[in-house]
Amino acid sequence: MPGHGSLFYEKQRFNLKLAGAPLAVPPIAMLALTIWQVVLGHPWGKQPISNGNVIGWTIFLWIIFFRLLTVRLVTDVSETELIVTLRGLWRARRIPVKDIQSLELATFHPLRDYGGYGIRTTRTEKAYLASGDRGVRLTLDGGAKVLIGSQKPEELQAVLSRLRSSSKTAVDD
Repeated sequence: MPGHGSLFYEKQRFNLKLAGAPLAVPPIAMLALTIWQVVLGHPWGKQPISNGNVIGWTIFLWIIFFRLLTVRLVTDVSETELIVTLRGLWRARRIPVKDIQSLELATFHPLRDYGGYGIRTTRTEKAYLASGDRGVRLTLDGGAKVLIGSQKPEELQAVLSRLRSSSKTAVDD
């Protein structure tokens, strides 16, 4: 849900084409083990864990799997700050507009350049990526770089550029 006074708001689902199947492997394997040991009565291994523990771990892994499916990358811009967060998993990163020195549209290859989606850190920047291959690269006071992935990068850039211009004018007055 957009924050009060949002000038730009975007909620992105994660691209699970590559990650969905590997994320599903542990809960599916535990479900198979649960069926094998609890339902069919074949203890697994030389010292099998109890049926209660097998069931408990299976439920736990399915809860984690479904929780990961609901995580969203949320970008929210107000008059004074840019807030980016992995809603449901991570705390928000708040970037004051006054700390943005420059910004530019960026095209990238998520897997090659950052190792995939999520919050990614390289030697030169921190990236917040959920889907697609476009975003806005910010250079902050002190030289830190932050890449915000977006399905609407031109709109995000325009809002941030306008806010930067008005904040610089307000400081100069």
